[in-house]
Formats: sequence, C-alpha cells, structure tokens
Amino acid sequence: MSRLVGCDRTVRHGRMLKAQQFADAATVVHDLAEEAGGVADAYITLCVHAGIAASDVICCARLGHHAQGEGHHEAVDLLRAAAPGFERHLAALLDMKTKSGYSHLPATAGEVKRAGRAVEVLLGEARSAHGLN
Repeated sequence: MSRLVGCDRTVRHGRMLKAQQFADAATVVHDLAEEAGGVADAYITLCVHAGIAASDVICCARLGHHAQGEGHHEAVDLLRAAAPGFERHLAALLDMKTKSGYSHLPATAGEVKRAGRAVEVLLGEARSAHGLN
C-alpha cells in the first residue's frame, strides 16, 4: 500500500539528484560490462530506481506530493494525473522490477533497451518539471 507524501523544493531536488545518480550508475554498469547481458539485471534495477525517483520529481512539481510505499499501481496512477502519457514508461519499468531484481530469469536485450528508453523519457520530463531544461 502506498501513501502520499508531501514535498517541497528540497524534497524534489533530492529526488532529482537520486534519479540522476541511479541513471548515471546504470550507464556506468552498462558501459563497463564486457558483455551487456552479464549485467542486464543490475542495469534494469538501476533504471527502475531512476525511473521511480524521476516520477516522484514530476509528481512533486505538478501535484505537490508523490507516492511512497509498495503500491506501485498507485504511483503509476499518480504519475498519470501529473503527466498523462508518461505513466506507461514507469509501468514498463515496474513490470521489469521483479524479474530483474528477484527472479532467477535473466533480463533480455529487449528489456534492456526498453528500460533505457523509459528512464530517458522520465528523466527528461523530471528535468523539465524541476525547471532544469
């Protein structure tokens, strides 16, 4: 279950820093790997965290609060209210979360591409919402 957490500029700025930090770490993991498939799950997991933080920034900027907790569908619904159309990118990342972080099944090359694209879109919108573009 999720709860709504109010946020001000300080919280929004901190979540933006975390979104960028996770995204940067994902890029480093991907770029340094001899074989991208060998780190696909770690890459996707970092993208998921970056996407969640970026979504929080968007919701904070546009709604004054973000979702916190395990109810990811509520975070998707909240993002839909803050930035219609962008929720599909968060949903795509969240759909990969369990497989990449908790399953024995390896991530596919297609999932790696989808995760990378989703986090780029969410980060771009978060930067815009936060006034960085």
